[in-house]
Amino acid sequence: MMLAQTILTLLADGEFQSGPALGKATGCSRTAVWKAIQSLQNTGLEIYCVRGKGYRLAQPVELLNRDRILAALDSGTRQAVQQLDVYHEIHSTNARLLEVARQENTSGYVCIAECQHMGRGRRGRQWVSPLGGNLYLSLLWRFHAGATSLGGLSLAIAVAVVRALRDNGLASAQLKWPNDILLDGHKLAGILLELAGEVAGPCAVVMGVGLNIRAPAAEMSVVDQPWTDLESALKKTVSRNELTASLLCHLVHAVTDFERQGLTSFMDEWAQWDALAGNEIILDLPTGPVCGVARGVDESGALLLARNGELQRHHSGEVSVRLSAKRESLLGACGAEP
Repeated sequence: MMLAQTILTLLADGEFQSGPALGKATGCSRTAVWKAIQSLQNTGLEIYCVRGKGYRLAQPVELLNRDRILAALDSGTRQAVQQLDVYHEIHSTNARLLEVARQENTSGYVCIAECQHMGRGRRGRQWVSPLGGNLYLSLLWRFHAGATSLGGLSLAIAVAVVRALRDNGLASAQLKWPNDILLDGHKLAGILLELAGEVAGPCAVVMGVGLNIRAPAAEMSVVDQPWTDLESALKKTVSRNELTASLLCHLVHAVTDFERQGLTSFMDEWAQWDALAGNEIILDLPTGPVCGVARGVDESGALLLARNGELQRHHSGEVSVRLSAKRESLLGACGAEP
């Protein structure tokens, strides 16, 4: 365990710890402790340094704990999760599981991290991933059918995320096609799916979810779109381990249902929580932007766009979405996923 990680564990309760006490607990010099404190501060954690008292986190932190997460899973999910790794820091949870997919024939592999250095979103955008407050989770799942049968999977995963949020007290989240979760027009979570394998044969899918639980304003200031976090919305502290377990249960049930029925069993919920339906939107196509009115999605996961008296279908790989100027203030602009 790295020194900074050990010190974060010692400070997690939000109480003061003196430099000598931290040095004794870690077997390191006070200078090494101070450097570790600085490295934690550089990740976005707010740590008070008070002469005569020592160091204290501005807020207690519930660190992710593998055993607590596994213990909170229902029996079906626990059986499906073949491996669960929790990292203090990592380049990208998705990248880690894509590496696993290339090397191992495994499914139900979960990777979670306290901090990502190279979190990714759609179209290569960065997903800002500060330490200790949010959730960065990826699930590797193998499908017997080829990639061509997985249209709409990102929408099913988005529905699973909203189900988990509702179970944890947030009833007002909305879905923004193809893979954003919004709250009052502000980005709360994003989804990134990446495939490994043959187009026509069995393939592995890495499903990444980035969810803002307690997002530090200083670190999130670089995000170029309206954002929010779960604790601000609920006005209370959220157990990250319990939320992670809840999300995993919903993700596993969702991919299992999707394998059997496709997007059919998710259509009603998508329609209920659709943030775009009935609104004028602008689609950024390779050939240029087009305007129309969003009319929901079809069972392949395509966005339905009413334009010039016709109903057009657009797939997530072809376009990004932003709202027309007169609606943008209500629902926010399109942004990055994890």
